[in-house]
Amino acid sequence: MRHLLVVDDAPGVVKGLRLSLEQEGYLVSTAADGREALNKIQASSFDAILLDIMLPEVDGLTVCREVRKRSAVPIIMLTAKGDDLDKILGLEIGADDYVAKPFNTKELIARIRALFRRIEALQQPGPGEQIAVADLVINVPQRRAELAGNPLDLTPREFDLLVTMASHPGVVYTRQQLLDLVWGYDFVGDERTVDVHMRRLREKVEADPGDPRYVRTKRGIGYYLEARP
Repeated sequence: MRHLLVVDDAPGVVKGLRLSLEQEGYLVSTAADGREALNKIQASSFDAILLDIMLPEVDGLTVCREVRKRSAVPIIMLTAKGDDLDKILGLEIGADDYVAKPFNTKELIARIRALFRRIEALQQPGPGEQIAVADLVINVPQRRAELAGNPLDLTPREFDLLVTMASHPGVVYTRQQLLDLVWGYDFVGDERTVDVHMRRLREKVEADPGDPRYVRTKRGIGYYLEARP
């Protein structure tokens, strides 16, 4: 049973989400402010966190930043409708996805399912369970990546992006293709989401993100993983 943490200070939102998620078979814990959320995250293990940005005590962006210091648990931010700055900031500090309020609960549940499906698919052993590109080695079923023997601390979305590109080194993916492959066809965000995650991925993979060795840009087209040793 997947264990989700819903963090929101609006009782009506929490009650509705909890009921809907439990009906879908999820185990649900809740927190009404950022400090309570951090305490619960430290005390328990969760499979995903639904995190409102506007929270008392400690805001959602700070919670996300603190979680990312020690965990790669998937985080879906709940943002104000049309507040692009909050969305970009959330992605910059490590959120995997966002949903704008007021949101459709069925859409949110569909995104949660899609997120777990992608993680499970990449955990299945197979002939391509380990990928090596130069000093970069990716163990797909264990969701672990290393660069020159040093582990990379990647979020689920960053890992999925890396696996997608590393599976076909040298192939250029457009932003829309990456949205379809990594986020899913039902994703309703914009292409800047890909740029933000790629920037974060470079910060973790590249010795010099300004002059990348692995995660390269094809100007005007998209991104690819450099195939040369």
